[in-house]
Amino acid sequence: QVQLVESGGGLVQPGGSLRLSCAASGRIFSINAMSWYRQAPGKERELVATITSGSGGSTTYADSVKGRFTISRDNAKNTVYLQMNSLKPEDTAVYYCNFQYWTFSMLSLNAWGQGTLVTVSS
Repeated sequence: QVQLVESGGGLVQPGGSLRLSCAASGRIFSINAMSWYRQAPGKERELVATITSGSGGSTTYADSVKGRFTISRDNAKNTVYLQMNSLKPEDTAVYYCNFQYWTFSMLSLNAWGQGTLVTVSS
């Protein structure tokens, strides 16, 4: 059973920075992509950023975070990061990591983290 453990959330003032981490444990054959989603109160969960696991790792971002957030990964540690700069109150949400991965039985599965709360407020 693959588990994702997130860390790094908290309270930060507008304009501040936070770095989220998400580490996977369990048996994983390979990871296709790692993503961060967020869900603000009363809103649907939205995709924030994705990074693929190929050489170089291509990245995509939601328009609302382009130029402020950076997703990166450490394949050897099965860990994905989200560096969040110039945070705004509208970034307040629970942030979830997601891995799309292959098992040793060649099943393609998704795993979700438990969520970490990011609050941007003065």
